[in-house]
Amino acid sequence: MRFSELVKLLERNGFRLVREKGSIRYYAKPGIEKLIRVDFHGGKEVPTGTCNAILKAAELKGKETTHDA
Repeated sequence: MRFSELVKLLERNGFRLVREKGSIRYYAKPGIEKLIRVDFHGGKEVPTGTCNAILKAAELKGKETTHDA
């Protein structure tokens, strides 16, 4: 999964960009206490562990993900 695909997945699931500083973006969603931090690098592949950690924090692990790593 690429960073751009990960961001689209977050946005499709109700997350909105709330803060951005350089390449670091923070997403929030009502009902989820933590901000989700994404070190955005566009078309690059998200490392598997990083992707899993972001999806777990966003409570999306096991849902409509298309991670092929």
